[in-house]
Amino acid sequence: MSDHCLNCHLPLPFELTWRSLFKQLPPSYLCKDCKKQLAPIHPPICQKCSRPLEKLSKDYIKGDVCLDCYRWENDASWASILDKNISFYEYNDFLKDLLARFKYRGDYILAKIFSQKIQKELEKISCDAIVPIPLSNERLLERGFNQSTALATEANLNVANLLTRVHTEKQSKKSRQERIHLQQVFNRKDDVKLEGENILLIDDIYTTGSTLRHAAKILKEAGAKSVTSITIARG
Repeated sequence: MSDHCLNCHLPLPFELTWRSLFKQLPPSYLCKDCKKQLAPIHPPICQKCSRPLEKLSKDYIKGDVCLDCYRWENDASWASILDKNISFYEYNDFLKDLLARFKYRGDYILAKIFSQKIQKELEKISCDAIVPIPLSNERLLERGFNQSTALATEANLNVANLLTRVHTEKQSKKSRQERIHLQQVFNRKDDVKLEGENILLIDDIYTTGSTLRHAAKILKEAGAKSVTSITIARG
């Protein structure tokens, strides 16, 4: 158990319970007040991208998927490229600030907050390789670490760095349409062969799905049977 909340830095109280007497409890990284500000995603959700459907107009829902995923799946170039994305939380103001501190301001330790959630989800998924979405060498030098790799590392996962990334303008500076129509920015590393394998991608945020689908496309072209992704937030 951490001594202080990783967000607000207030001391975390130790609560003695019958459960804690007989079983070692998983560590806590957020205080109760901060934890309450996370908004877990609950059904009904888009079966492709985990987008909460309750807040969407009926015009933006097509069966059991959102309109965005419906369009991706009806594009011959992208149909069945990304089998599914699993996101844990809505991208509210609290999580937006938390991930910005983690991703852009070098607060690496914040990756620990999501480690147990990732580990628990991995118990439900069968995969042959876990691939963090890579940064370009220039972006990695600028930030000091890859946030996707950090999330996997803090969850004690062994990763396979199968992809490299071409340096481009920051995604945060692109419009939604520019992100959707992104040119391919990933390459296979060392001509990897993934015939029949199930691959899991890890990233911090699913926004339009373009980045994950471009990565998945390269992996499918290398022979991957399926590509699923785990992301902390569904933007």
